[in-house]
Amino acid sequence: MGILSTIILGGIAGWIAGKLTGSSFSLLGNIILGVTGAIGIGFVGSLLLGTDVINGVNLGSIIAAVVGSVAVLWIAKLLSGKR
Repeated sequence: MGILSTIILGGIAGWIAGKLTGSSFSLLGNIILGVTGAIGIGFVGSLLLGTDVINGVNLGSIIAAVVGSVAVLWIAKLLSGKR
């Protein structure tokens, strides 16, 4: 998948993950962490499954990216001490 579509997908996932977790980060912070989560879950998923987990802007990719984004937001909250 191209970098532009990964950024778009990660931005959407970051926004959704921010809403799901009640994140206290800014919208831009959620989007940046969402892109990080999307890239991370894509990398880990391809290593574990041997196939692209994020393979375009579709429902399955969005769900996978949201899962990765929620994980990254949770870790960021843990490290920053924000409640």
